[in-house]
Amino acid sequence: MAEGDAPEDRPVWALGLMSGTSMDGVDAAALLTDGVGVLGFGPKRFLAFPDALRAELAAAQGLWQDDRARLPGIEAQLAGLYAEAVRFFPTTEIVGMHGQTLAHEPACFRTHQAGDGAALARDGGKPVVWDFRAADVLSGGEGAPLAPFFHHALARMLGLDAITAFLNIGGVANVTWIDPAAARPERPGALVAFDTGPGNAPIDDLVAARGQGSFDRDGALAAGGQVDEAVVAEVLADPYLARPAPKSLDRNHFAWLQDRVAGLATADAAATLAAVTAATIAASVRHMPEPPARWLVCGGGRHNAALMGMIAARTNAEVAPVEAEALDGDFLEAQAFAYLAVRVARGLPTSAPSTTGARLPVSGGRISRP
Repeated sequence: MAEGDAPEDRPVWALGLMSGTSMDGVDAAALLTDGVGVLGFGPKRFLAFPDALRAELAAAQGLWQDDRARLPGIEAQLAGLYAEAVRFFPTTEIVGMHGQTLAHEPACFRTHQAGDGAALARDGGKPVVWDFRAADVLSGGEGAPLAPFFHHALARMLGLDAITAFLNIGGVANVTWIDPAAARPERPGALVAFDTGPGNAPIDDLVAARGQGSFDRDGALAAGGQVDEAVVAEVLADPYLARPAPKSLDRNHFAWLQDRVAGLATADAAATLAAVTAATIAASVRHMPEPPARWLVCGGGRHNAALMGMIAARTNAEVAPVEAEALDGDFLEAQAFAYLAVRVARGLPTSAPSTTGARLPVSGGRISRP
């Protein structure tokens, strides 16, 4: 694939590498795409971070590129894992590497994802698209979320004809509102995307603090508890929820919730925090052109049956995991960066005013060649 290839050029197998805020490892997934449509799904693989690297990444949160004293060791370890991932996918032609976010301050026009795309291109022998968020941030955008253009392509691939929301419930929850009738994702009215509020983070933090593991498996704790609606009402009054989209949220914005549920039994606290997530998702509809007919859920939150039920009850809409459409919710973000890599290589936009708040549609990402 050569830089400047036209959007109508042949489909290529692209590899997406994604390591997210959970800092547990690298998701790798192959995707067949021409940068416009999704034409096929390929192999997937997860490479876990060693415990020592996870600890180093946690300690490195907030570091910028110029912190030369602490970054080289992290960069070297990430480079080894990314190169290993590429070797598992010998037939892919281009790589989209998200990197590991260490610092993100869009209000200051800067963002930092650790990971050297130029080194990966040399080691892997393939073009690598990386540093996806910087161009959007420099254009006045939030630099996130970047999956909405991929969500739009999936909706078109699936032949959806009703207004649909792709809801990702990670540490923070974010939504992509999609009008599948729009032919191009950057067109006004095609997409609206933003962080809705807390996702799994408050529940995970509660469970960990109380020695119950690292998350509420299947929502078993929440299913056995009673919701404190006063806490839910307090969250719904938070000014963030009234801010118009697009907008993004720091994972710790609602850290004060732990104090509010400290006096509750663990099951009641888990139920209350799940209800908070569901209520803020339902409240997000105010920022959409019209309510979605269906919510397709990816991210770890889709495994929490109690949470999924609460979302359905509070939105009064169909709520289903993306697996209902034969998609893989564990690798959707890795596939998204495979898709975006091809878009960048072909000069197509990867974000727009309606998804990140950038002034104009932006084709983000640097291309490094072997």
